[in-house]
Amino acid sequence: MSGRTRARARPERTCVGCRERAAKVELLRIVAVEDACVPDLRGTLPGRGAYIHPAMGCLDLAVRRRALPRALRVPGLDVKALRRCVEQTEGC
Repeated sequence: MSGRTRARARPERTCVGCRERAAKVELLRIVAVEDACVPDLRGTLPGRGAYIHPAMGCLDLAVRRRALPRALRVPGLDVKALRRCVEQTEGC
């Protein structure tokens, strides 16, 4: 036996809200564009990104802990667009 397994390794990321590790495909990537947090649905926007579960609980935790400005290294971020996106994805 070569020691290979059939299960493929998947990239994992940590949610900045709840601090739990999850598969990258389960999380929403966030990027700072000027002074706003913008959801990166395709994962192709340039710049530093942070990951969060697409749930209001995780977003509220990240805002309360000030985790988004710290993770993205941009002070004073607006999360309105991000909040709208999470509300839409959570409703499905």
